[in-house]
Amino acid sequence: MNVLVVGSGGREHALVWKLAQSSRADRIFAAPGNAGTANVAENIPIASDDFAGLLNFAKTNKIGLVVIGPEAPLAAGLSDVFRAEGFKVFGPSKAAAQLEGSKVFCKNMLRQADVPTAEYRVFRDPASAERYIFDRYQGDDEDVPVVVKADGLASGKGAIVCRRRRDALAAIDLIGRQRAFGSAGDQIVIEERLDGQEASVLAITDGRTILALPAAQDHKPAFDGDKGPNTGGMGAYCPAPVVNDHMFSWIEEHVLVPTVHAMKRARCPFSGVLYAGLMMTNQGPKVLEYNVRFGDPECQPLLMRLKTDLIDLLEATADGCLHEIDSVEWDPRPSVCVVMASEGYPGPYKTGRRIRGLEDAAKLPDVEVFHAGTLLEDGHVVTNGGRVLGVTAIGDTISKAKSQAYAAIRCIRWDGAWCRKDISDKALERR
Repeated sequence: MNVLVVGSGGREHALVWKLAQSSRADRIFAAPGNAGTANVAENIPIASDDFAGLLNFAKTNKIGLVVIGPEAPLAAGLSDVFRAEGFKVFGPSKAAAQLEGSKVFCKNMLRQADVPTAEYRVFRDPASAERYIFDRYQGDDEDVPVVVKADGLASGKGAIVCRRRRDALAAIDLIGRQRAFGSAGDQIVIEERLDGQEASVLAITDGRTILALPAAQDHKPAFDGDKGPNTGGMGAYCPAPVVNDHMFSWIEEHVLVPTVHAMKRARCPFSGVLYAGLMMTNQGPKVLEYNVRFGDPECQPLLMRLKTDLIDLLEATADGCLHEIDSVEWDPRPSVCVVMASEGYPGPYKTGRRIRGLEDAAKLPDVEVFHAGTLLEDGHVVTNGGRVLGVTAIGDTISKAKSQAYAAIRCIRWDGAWCRKDISDKALERR
C-alpha cells in the first residue's frame, strides 16, 4: 500500500516512522515533510493547504491511505476533498473538526453531551468581554481565576491563563484588538480556571468503536515548573500515572463515549483521533479542550510504545470497521519525549541554524529523534521552526527513559537551542 502523510512536524515524522515499519507499506510519502521524514519516507514539496496539488499527487501515485496530521487542513476540509474522490482517509470531516477549530463549538458540544468542563461565556467583541470581567470580578485585582481563549486555531497559543484582572484585560486586548491570532479571535471564550494536573487521553474512533490509547501528559508552559507562556508543547511522556486504571475507565465512559454519541446526533460523526485535554481536578476530570488529531508531542511517545501495525489501525478506522481489530499491543515500558526549541520560542525566533550531533544521538539505544521544525539545506539539517526536535526515548522506568532522552539531547547542538529540564518529573513525584 502507498501511504500519503500530510504535514511537516514532529507528529508527522513519528507517523511515517511507524508506518514505514509495516509489512504492508510499499511507499510512504510526506507532504511536505521535513529533514527527518526524508530519512524514512519520500518528501513531496506540496504544502498542506494545497488541496488540488495533494489530490492530484494521490491520484497519480495510487495512494491507498491518506493520513492528515495537522489540525489546519482538517479544519479546512481536506478530508472531505479526498473522500469525495473515493480515497481512504484517516482524519475527521470539516464538520467534525470544529471540535478543535472552534472553542465555541467545542464548549457547546460538551454542554450538550453533559461532559464535565469549565463554566464559560462567549463574547463576539472585546468590549463586552471586558465588561464581563469588570462586572463579574469587582473585588481584589489579585484574584481573577479565568482562562481567555481565542475561538479559532492558534497553534496551541490561543489559551491565556490569567490570575489578575489586568492579565485578563491584557489577554482580551491581545486576542480581540491586537488580533494576535488573526480571525481566530473573532470570538472570545472566557472560562473559569481549573486547578490540577493536566493529562491527555487520545482515542482512535470510527464513529462507533472507540479505542482509547494510554494516557499521556503534555507540558504546555515554556519553562521548568510549568512557568512562562503557553507553547505548542515542550515535551510529553506516556503512560501518565495521574490517570490510574479506574480513572481511565471513567474517562472512557463519561467523556469519550458521550462525545462520540453527541457528534453523531449532531450529524457530524467523528472518525479519526479524538484527543481529550483534561484537567484532573479535585472534583474529577474535566475537559479543557478537544483536538482532532494526534497530539504533538504526545504522538511521539505513544508511537514509540505501539507494537500493533499502524496501517491496520488507521485503515480500519477509515473503513469504519475498527471493531474488527481484536486488540492493540503496547510495549510495557514508558517513554519520554523532550522538545528542543529555538531561542525566543514561543515568541520570535531565527531559523536556518545548522544542527550538529544528530548522528551521535541516533547511536544511543532506545532513542529516536523526531524532527519538527527542520529543513535540509545544502546537505545539512538546519532549524526551520520554533519547536525543532522531539527527542524521544523508551526505558524500563520513567526515570530511565528520561535519562536516555536527556543523554541524547546532550549530543545535539545549535546556536540558541534550549529545552525544559523537568519533562516527566511529575510522574516521578507520584511514585
